[in-house]
Amino acid sequence: MFTPKYPPQDTAPARTISAPTILAPAVSAPNVYSPTPYVPAPAPVPNRPAVQLTAGSTLALAAGGGALVLVVGTVLVSMLLAVAITAASVAVCAVTVRSILTSDRR
Repeated sequence: MFTPKYPPQDTAPARTISAPTILAPAVSAPNVYSPTPYVPAPAPVPNRPAVQLTAGSTLALAAGGGALVLVVGTVLVSMLLAVAITAASVAVCAVTVRSILTSDRR
């Protein structure tokens, strides 16, 4: 019941793929266009690395990363504080409405 059911194996013969045959023109006429393959020149490889880090740039990168962490942390903490203040004010409103309703019944 829990064993998988596989479809039957394919019994078709395997196809062999051969390289395409390039035929040469039978007669070379003077006005016939014969394209030549375009091979682009290799791109020059630079001797230096793409990014060069000096002591000053490393220090600037570390300071920028630290500033980014502080800004993101400040934003997240302020959002959490906004949610907490909203929840507290909703709780105060709920207690006030409840006390009004209970005092109204007496």
